[in-house]
Amino acid sequence: MEDNENKETNVKATIDAVTGLVKAIPIYQDTLQPSAQQIGKSLETVTKAVNIALAPIKGLVWGYEKIEEFISQSVTKKLQNVPEENIITPSPSIAGPTIEALRFTGEDLNLRELYSNLLANAMNNKSADSIHPGYVEIIKNLSSDEALILQTFCSQNQFPLIDLLHQIPESNSEVVVYKNFSYFMKLSNLKKPDLTPVYIDNICRLGLTEIPVGKYIISKGVYERLENDNSLFTLKADIVQSGKGFIDFNRKLIRLTNFGQLFINNVVAEKK
Repeated sequence: MEDNENKETNVKATIDAVTGLVKAIPIYQDTLQPSAQQIGKSLETVTKAVNIALAPIKGLVWGYEKIEEFISQSVTKKLQNVPEENIITPSPSIAGPTIEALRFTGEDLNLRELYSNLLANAMNNKSADSIHPGYVEIIKNLSSDEALILQTFCSQNQFPLIDLLHQIPESNSEVVVYKNFSYFMKLSNLKKPDLTPVYIDNICRLGLTEIPVGKYIISKGVYERLENDNSLFTLKADIVQSGKGFIDFNRKLIRLTNFGQLFINNVVAEKK
């Protein structure tokens, strides 16, 4: 019983040291203040409209107390199975930017969990050395839907992709009708599934995944399911109705990079 109390005290002391950084991070309110001047009636109208539009943000930007509460509860839970002697104060280069980022993304469940995982692993001396300072910036460049897509990579490191092509022999050309069609929209509960190809572009841009040229998955039936998916019915019908050329597919795959695998291990996957 006494050992558990000592461990809880140690964890709390470490977390208090982390959340204390919040006090040192300035909270700027300039964007939420009314315009200094209102020149003319039209400008006054615009100013009022802008203030009304920005008003809800005041409730979304987390303050010190909210961040401290979240870190204390979430990070403590993630470290509950870590031996007391393994819990350390995280590097300020990780903790500082993480806490700052939580001010603006704390209301997003998917993104705040990534920050919480990152901070918890940075406080464990068994994983702290593998935490890259660039992870915070990567999370800041992710949308909530992209965080969900990355969760699918916790169970496997590659997935099939296809491009729907319109081949036109007469002009010896091809048109990419749909690029990077995948099942991510069905594997994850995405808010905007139509943006999945854009999400794929972004996680590749961030160096987490790659689409190697000429590579594809050889497992039987993997691509047939994508090629026959009802989501492509209308697009394929348009090609047929054009009376020119034929339907074709480019089979590809998307896979984690080495950097992406470390990101999944240290930021996305829940440690047990």
